[in-house]
Amino acid sequence: MDKGVVVELIRGSTSWAKVVEDIVKLEKKTFPKHESLAQTFDAELRKKNAGLLYVDAEGDTVGYAMYSWPSSLSASITKLAVKENCRRQGHGEALLRAAIDKCRSRKVQRVSLHVDPTRTSAVNLYKKLGFQVDCLVKSYYSADRDAYRMYLDFDDSI
Repeated sequence: MDKGVVVELIRGSTSWAKVVEDIVKLEKKTFPKHESLAQTFDAELRKKNAGLLYVDAEGDTVGYAMYSWPSSLSASITKLAVKENCRRQGHGEALLRAAIDKCRSRKVQRVSLHVDPTRTSAVNLYKKLGFQVDCLVKSYYSADRDAYRMYLDFDDSI
């Protein structure tokens, strides 16, 4: 990964407000309005079974990953985004690896996620780290946008 370090966002930290502001901006630029958590971001971060990691590159938030563990058996990567001008530099992979490690530390058996099949780079990244396509979920994002449901089982993972 080019310059940057993966950091866990801790509520009440001195960087909290700036990082959340940066992530909300990135969220709005990356995801269509109906898929964006920008309006409910604070509520998402208040959940006890969720976490957020971000890449800090010399004070600039260049990407983030949200994850949750809704049960003792499974976890989900709910968001992964990197600023467009910072892509293809290893930030997404570093975030994904760190999120997988956080989920693994919860002793879950499986991590799942959803991804737009047309986002080839994202699909390839997930496959590189051991995720497999479970199925195509029709109209997941909207009436004309499907998603792959992908999973990673820890007994045969990276």
